[in-house]
Amino acid sequence: MTASAQPIEVDAEDRLRADLYNFLGLLLARPADEMLLEQTAALSGDESPLGEAIAGLSRVAKASKPKSVEREFNALFIGLGRGELLPYASYYLTGFLNEKPLARLRQDMASLQVTRADNVFEPEDSIASLMETMGGLIVGRFGSKVSLNQQKTFYNNHLGPWATHFFTDLEAAKSSVFYASVGAVGREFMSIEREAFRMTAV
Repeated sequence: MTASAQPIEVDAEDRLRADLYNFLGLLLARPADEMLLEQTAALSGDESPLGEAIAGLSRVAKASKPKSVEREFNALFIGLGRGELLPYASYYLTGFLNEKPLARLRQDMASLQVTRADNVFEPEDSIASLMETMGGLIVGRFGSKVSLNQQKTFYNNHLGPWATHFFTDLEAAKSSVFYASVGAVGREFMSIEREAFRMTAV
């Protein structure tokens, strides 16, 4: 996604939300390298379900090597022909790739002035791309900060219907070790976001 250079003030809570969206997007876009594994291993969590999931991810990251994470990533998302999981909204919602959910997402992205970066070839409805987009919307990376109601609409249209299901599948996938912990964090975070948006008046 292309970014705006203008700094926009964001409160601390929204900054943390955006950071977690971006972090999950980074973990799901490509295999974690040594630096990202070290950063992940340095995380700590509180006693909330999300905090415990983050602490669990940190423990697994400490014991993980880049090569094993790369093998796991490939088995999950690439494979011979296809990986164990297809992390796309269209597939989860229709059973096929490049379907109406992707077309609807592209329309909504255009209305929000969000465009895919030239060097990105994955469909925009991949879970990694949607995590990055949501993080960018929260902090105004694509031009102007969007309202909470706009965030809610984007989440409800493009993440709410399937992201929790995907993260649950990732947690349970037979190829998952490091990424099972990523799935646990994503599942807990989506639950928090869903409940927070549910309590937000339109």
